[in-house]
Amino acid sequence: MAPVPLILDVDTGVDDALALLYAVASPEVDLIAATSVMGNISVEQATENTLAVLEAAGRGEVEVAQGAARPLARDHVPFPIVHGERGLGRAAPPPPAASPSSRSAVEAIVGLARERPGENLLVATGPLTNIALALRQEPDLPQLLNGFALMGGAFARGGNVTPAAEANIWVDPVAAAEVFTAFSGVDEERLPICVGLDVTERAVMRRPDLDEVCAPAPQSPLGMLIEGATSFYMDFYAAVVGEDGCRLHDPLALAVAIDPSLVRLETTRVEVETEGRWAVGETVADLAGVRDSPWPVGWDPDANARIAFDVDEKAFMTRFVERLRSLVESRA
Repeated sequence: MAPVPLILDVDTGVDDALALLYAVASPEVDLIAATSVMGNISVEQATENTLAVLEAAGRGEVEVAQGAARPLARDHVPFPIVHGERGLGRAAPPPPAASPSSRSAVEAIVGLARERPGENLLVATGPLTNIALALRQEPDLPQLLNGFALMGGAFARGGNVTPAAEANIWVDPVAAAEVFTAFSGVDEERLPICVGLDVTERAVMRRPDLDEVCAPAPQSPLGMLIEGATSFYMDFYAAVVGEDGCRLHDPLALAVAIDPSLVRLETTRVEVETEGRWAVGETVADLAGVRDSPWPVGWDPDANARIAFDVDEKAFMTRFVERLRSLVESRA
């Protein structure tokens, strides 16, 4: 079977970088474009990081289109404590040789969807600003894609940037609300696959995994990039969260988009809290089916999401380590 064309929308900090590498290393997909958005860092830095990571992986020809520099309705708040000032921890890859695309992220997403209707898989691992803007320009985007998945939300548990909200949704809750609304009522197989904290916090990369990935060529540009970025990310989790390892939020989202059998998917409706002092960015999922009750709760009855639960984290981690190790070996 031919690889599925993939567009990856990223705010390239450490786990986005690992997701980009997983995309390059996965035979099921063909990475045809990466679009950048502010989130972990500024959009300009995310664009530079994306170009540098792809160049280190031997895919410097992939189109990288720069996107939104700020959320739709609030200021941008980056996360340097998590990913480092430049987004790649201690890694310092050389300036990329390639330049960003002449078209914007929205132009790339919409243009590729129109050029190849029903073919492209779109995966967003940062705030959903680019996706919301693309949907404003092309309301038929859900029907033009082969599928859409996102890393974002916390559906049966609390958040990680506030007690209520997951970081990607919190950065731009208005964009997230627009995206979920735009997918309301589409055919179930076209509903977004939401890979949130319910599963991503179970996908933990530990030091032996990092050593295994880099072992074929630890001094190669790619090996040093992975080591410098991921070890910083691990240090953050050890110091701030008390975790012996780092959580692979974005690589897991991509892996589930490629192979949904890694999780159990529950079809439901999600609303995003866009106001309020304490709950802004909360993803409120109707897991109990209250919208179908006779009570006047005010919820639209149409489903707009498929939420990931019950991940097979061992299968994912085995696949992740094997693929990135093979990529490092190929770049030695």
